[in-house]
Amino acid sequence: MFTAQNIIGGILNVISNVNPNQFMVSDPPPVRRPLAHAQANQNESDEERQFRKVFQQLAGDDMEVSANELMNILNRIVSKHPELKTDGFSIESCRSMVAVMDSDSSGRLGFEEFKYMWNNIKRWQNVYIKYDADRSGTIGPTELPGAFRAAGFPLNDQMFQMIIRRYSDETGNMNFDSYIGCLVRLDAMCRAFKTLDKDQTGLVKVNIKEWLQLTMYS
Repeated sequence: MFTAQNIIGGILNVISNVNPNQFMVSDPPPVRRPLAHAQANQNESDEERQFRKVFQQLAGDDMEVSANELMNILNRIVSKHPELKTDGFSIESCRSMVAVMDSDSSGRLGFEEFKYMWNNIKRWQNVYIKYDADRSGTIGPTELPGAFRAAGFPLNDQMFQMIIRRYSDETGNMNFDSYIGCLVRLDAMCRAFKTLDKDQTGLVKVNIKEWLQLTMYS
């Protein structure tokens, strides 16, 4: 009979075989600063100013994106890409994505947080299309290792089996929204680990408060 200790022990055995130094995690988004809009524009490139204008149209006057707004944005975009098979980004998936990207715990994504996630999604979309070798619109279990490796996350077989059970359908195929949701979470968790691993030993020590913050708001 399985106990909680058996389950947790099994998960830890899988994770213990993962080398965090192999992961190509992007630098975290800058901490939100109370910077006036006019001053922000002076320091931005033309491309950044254009992105900020688009972001304001999407986010509204508060310049923040909620989980509902993120869901509407992502689903509007993927509806224009029939080559990406998806059930649509659910509100729960978007809440999770907002939570793991929410560096200031506001419950919403500010401009820098959204831009960071958006750049990653665009990059991962190109990887997804490239590794959908049979043009089925999904990535199969044999294609997944290459797709995750190209995204910067070379995982071992045991870790892939866990991810397939969590994010793929019953045949082992992963659609676009599941792929993006998994990578956003994986990227955020690796960034959190590297932040805690100040000595770069590959080991971290967390207290119960830190553990609950990492696991419950994600």
